[in-house]
Amino acid sequence: MYRCSSITYYILIPFKEAQVQTAQQTPKHYGITSPISLAQPKEADLVLTRKLTETLRPFGVFEEELELQRRILVLGKLNTLVKVWIREVSEVKNIPASVIDNVGGKIFTFGSYRLGVHTKGADIDALCVVPRHVERSDFFSSFYEKLKEQEEVKDLRAVEEAFVPVIKLSFDGIEIDILFARLALQAIPENLDLRDDGLLKNLDIRCIRSLNGCRVTDEILHLVPNIENFRLTLRAIKMWAKRHNIYSNILGFLGGVSWAMLVARTCQLYPNAVASTLVHKFFLVFSKEWPNPVLLKQPEDCNLNLPVWDPRVTPSDRYHLMPIITPAYPQQNSTYNVSASTRAIMVEEFKRGLAITDEILQNKADWSKLFEAPNFFQKYKHYIVLLASAQAEKQHLEWVGLVESKIRILVGNLEKNEFITLAHVNPQSFPGPKEGTDKEEFSTMWVIGIVFKKMEGSENLNVDLTFDIQTFTDTVYRQAISSKMFEQDMKITAMHVKRKQLQQLLPKMTIQRNKRKLSSDGVRAMNEGSLDLSVDSDNSMSVPSPTGHSAAKVARHDQLIITLYSLSYSHTSQFSVLTESLRNTSQTMSNLYCFNKISILSSTTAFNIDKKSYVLQKNSNADLSDVPILPTNPIAVVKNSIKLRLSR
Repeated sequence: MYRCSSITYYILIPFKEAQVQTAQQTPKHYGITSPISLAQPKEADLVLTRKLTETLRPFGVFEEELELQRRILVLGKLNTLVKVWIREVSEVKNIPASVIDNVGGKIFTFGSYRLGVHTKGADIDALCVVPRHVERSDFFSSFYEKLKEQEEVKDLRAVEEAFVPVIKLSFDGIEIDILFARLALQAIPENLDLRDDGLLKNLDIRCIRSLNGCRVTDEILHLVPNIENFRLTLRAIKMWAKRHNIYSNILGFLGGVSWAMLVARTCQLYPNAVASTLVHKFFLVFSKEWPNPVLLKQPEDCNLNLPVWDPRVTPSDRYHLMPIITPAYPQQNSTYNVSASTRAIMVEEFKRGLAITDEILQNKADWSKLFEAPNFFQKYKHYIVLLASAQAEKQHLEWVGLVESKIRILVGNLEKNEFITLAHVNPQSFPGPKEGTDKEEFSTMWVIGIVFKKMEGSENLNVDLTFDIQTFTDTVYRQAISSKMFEQDMKITAMHVKRKQLQQLLPKMTIQRNKRKLSSDGVRAMNEGSLDLSVDSDNSMSVPSPTGHSAAKVARHDQLIITLYSLSYSHTSQFSVLTESLRNTSQTMSNLYCFNKISILSSTTAFNIDKKSYVLQKNSNADLSDVPILPTNPIAVVKNSIKLRLSR
């Protein structure tokens, strides 16, 4: 039946033909809204997609078939090992033989490997699912011991007290993280679908968290119209995000699952589009105003009383800046860490990506332009350099992990400063400067770009960042102490540097790489070098340590500043010795630092020490309200003071 104005026409159509037309007119619906376009790809779109694939290939985002088969073999061995272990545990617990024969157990995968977008050398996220009579303590005891017996297993370690408990290992050279989930089932069938919400009944919260990764990944794959188009688009977007320093959930940008959900939503809106079109539409859709939430499906309530993202019920959810909601129950916001600065940075990159893909679709540019890395170390005039150090390598790894997980707090503090517009932390970390002493120390450095507000009618601007920095460091120290990982040689220091002075702190290869525009030689050099941007990880990436006289000089100067801050008022006799040493390096390095709470070049015996630049001692009378409580043998806490005078 067709309508035209007020006239109604009835057209008789054979029954079978009517069925075919109805099927064509009502394609399967994906997402919470109707698609924006159902347009089929043109030949030009297919050509651009082939060019995109060829552009991505040198970055190492596609794994060779031989390597993929090796992963499948390793997972098969691990799956068999799990089944054998569960049978052994069942026998020890006197489970009936009839049950043991069908007890099952299975290894599931999630993350980039499950999505089919893992890169060369990427690790595998796995989940060990067991029946109800196998307990978590068995997983971290007998299964751990069984893994230890395998000659292919190296670097085995258990993190039982983590938010999501995990066993980490290298199996035949492949890094694997194994989570644990115990279901309320007598046996685990081979065809188990973890998307079944009923499986969550009667589970403890740790098992629900462990299941969440698999459930979200499986839902994403079921909610996209064409998996191959989704995968190629996601590979491109992930590489773009890493190249543009906005790939890190822990630092307030987006992690792997968030990027996957944004690409999946784009696929829902353009279900027939190929990857070249989807990349362009991705930037078109997400360069618009946030914080409209991104959902892949309507949230469902399973009446299990688990906390879910719902701004109607939870007031704090209303303040999330860039909500991207996971599609599996219990629905959560995967971008909880996003701040005003990181959102502004990402939206700016989305808009730049849209402009570049516009040019690509008009044949005015190649895909390589999209993956050109911006020069972070030339982008800003002012930077904060954050340094975390410890004397033992194992302690340093733990310390760096804690400090990095809290850097977003520092970014939030800087955002609240009335003189700061934006704080941009580079997700890539670097080895800290080597000290000029024989004492071994491990250090890691992060760089934060700062944009100051333009103040009208003011020739000079005095900015004090001391409180912002110190609030952050105190939070980290408190966390380290409460988690019983604190050691006396663990330190955090912060310094202000200007753009031209970064080269004295960073590896030369880093500065050169950021100066060089992407070319075929540049891509090849990057892939052959030590920094591989294709690695699937939300963690910071490391580069070779800087060497040379300048870096050592910076470190010595930094250590002298730290020592000055670590002395108490009663040790004034030691200041003269330190000052003389400091004066020898101040001529060349003083511009690197703005520690104005100590007049380091004062000719007087009495130093101008701010009242808050105190050190904890057993008999100290200082106000300790804003510093963490330290262990029995107190140490000097480094107080970072940064004051700037900006000229107009």
